Amino acid sequence: MCGFTGFVTRSAPPDENALRAMGDVIRHRGPDGEGHYVDAHCGIAHRRLSIIDLEKGQQPIVSPDGRYVIAYNGETYNFRELREELVGRGHSFATDCDTEVVLHGYMEWGPEVLKKLRGMFAFVIWDKERQELFGARDPFGIKPFYYAQIGELFFFGSECKSFLPHPGFKKELNPDALKLYLTFQYSALNESFFKGVYRLLPGHYFLHREGHTQFASYHAFSFQPENMPLEKRAEQIRAVVAESVKAHEISDVEVGSFLSGGIDSSVIAALSRPDKTYSVGFANKDFDETGEAKALCRELGLRNISKTISAEEFFAALPAIQYYADEPNANLSTVPLYFLSQLAAKDVKVVLSGEGADELFGGYITYHTTKPYRLYRKTPLALRKAVAKGVSGLPRFHGQGFLTKAAKGIDETFVGQAFIFGNDEAERVLTPAYRSPLTWHDVTEPYFEAIEGADDLTKMQYLDLHLWQPLDILRKADRMTMAHSLELRVPYLDREVWEVARAIPSAQKMRGKTMTKYPLRMAAVPLLPDDWVKRDKKGFPVPFIAWLREEKYYNWAKDLISQDYVAEFFDQKYLLDLLERHYSRQEKTHRKLYTVLSFLIWYQVYFPEKCNVGPFTPPVK
Repeated sequence: MCGFTGFVTRSAPPDENALRAMGDVIRHRGPDGEGHYVDAHCGIAHRRLSIIDLEKGQQPIVSPDGRYVIAYNGETYNFRELREELVGRGHSFATDCDTEVVLHGYMEWGPEVLKKLRGMFAFVIWDKERQELFGARDPFGIKPFYYAQIGELFFFGSECKSFLPHPGFKKELNPDALKLYLTFQYSALNESFFKGVYRLLPGHYFLHREGHTQFASYHAFSFQPENMPLEKRAEQIRAVVAESVKAHEISDVEVGSFLSGGIDSSVIAALSRPDKTYSVGFANKDFDETGEAKALCRELGLRNISKTISAEEFFAALPAIQYYADEPNANLSTVPLYFLSQLAAKDVKVVLSGEGADELFGGYITYHTTKPYRLYRKTPLALRKAVAKGVSGLPRFHGQGFLTKAAKGIDETFVGQAFIFGNDEAERVLTPAYRSPLTWHDVTEPYFEAIEGADDLTKMQYLDLHLWQPLDILRKADRMTMAHSLELRVPYLDREVWEVARAIPSAQKMRGKTMTKYPLRMAAVPLLPDDWVKRDKKGFPVPFIAWLREEKYYNWAKDLISQDYVAEFFDQKYLLDLLERHYSRQEKTHRKLYTVLSFLIWYQVYFPEKCNVGPFTPPVK
């Protein structure tokens, strides 16, 4: 796990001092070493976290003929097999690391090498002869990649913040990002919160030459349900996940595991049997799964190391969390993940985790509906719309919402696993300068159109694979682990596991009213105690709802909302009313408030000169 940054210039030679400053900004991604490459038109800075080939894996790596230069972030788990194939084709290697294999793979196969890589990655390859930059990102979007064309400079890197030290980069807020962030709780556009800075989409690559950039997709998600008895499917899932875990354990350093009270990370821990597992929780009742994690470890004979996070620690860490997040992040579970990563990084450099199981196997309760609802949805749409119109003007009665919702397509009701502010309320709370004709439908519609004709559950999974998973779940996972120089590996998000998951029919993914991702649970039967197999999903529960009703944190939020700079973005009276309604227990508005407060903290961190606050200093690593 590493980080890279750099730029291509067409006229003036690269500014080496700026390049080194850019690399220093992402030191947390790789504290074990740094490397730089500079020629007349390209500068690349790399930070290394040593995991494989600890002695000889320094980057950037230059090809034997001096033509190609690579900077790589991630892990390629089948690099040894690819290396043998390349040796058979006449290639020779100076290191034992996966990065050099990827470089030679590109030299041999060009962009087609991407279809051969099993792993998580973002990388660039500079072709000195053609003056051409190739960049790519893994299919799931596990590893980040940003780029920006600013004048004649083309920037690229693992994090947005790495561009800021360059004198040719103009730091400016993207006003179009804020409204959609209020709905999704994450930055939902391809253009980031920094104007002109874009994300390379998962499963895509680009070629940049002479100031022009061409993009292409090399991977697309598609579901192909196959009939198979549940028992056989469970065996297939257990086998492929076990093989993926084994592949993800390749390392020259110790590998630990995150462990919550849920089934996803429990399966990974049960298969990997690490020396150490890590858990965090809160002292508040119903917000602590460390007891469950320790109980499972006693059953499995594993060691568990845990931490209880206090309210004071939670609030004190928010500026650092927004700094490392790169863009505003309003997922409350990001905070415990930050502390969990900090805890694990004291002992290990690599951890396994359970991200991806919900999206692949249908784990979110929002994916599933009752049998009466599914049957009613089979009646003609025109009839359902007529019924909904007829009942909408009647006094409220039990079942009214059922009849109204069933008259709408999934594309009209589903945005993913978080829906904070609707379009109308987002427009209401924002000042005119930050309102936008864009709505959440503009973001989701292309994905629903791409999978038109599929059943509702498949449509929701497809949307989450493209939005929620890479833009929220994986982004926070990468940033919070890398904040502590910790490599996170996610065995469920593997190309072989995906081939099995995509074949599961929707009808097999749910049992009863709450037992989601049923085939994965059945696969876990020989691995876990029975009550773990049936355990409901909790995620990382955070007691922010209770804290915001304490006078101390109510005043903290009130003071932040009342600051002068906030008036540029929001109707402060509206926000203060949301706060009062929550504090007085009239309404639960904590998710809306946390979304706004997270943006305000992020803005203070990255634009302190506009907030009348001092510059933010990241924690020393």
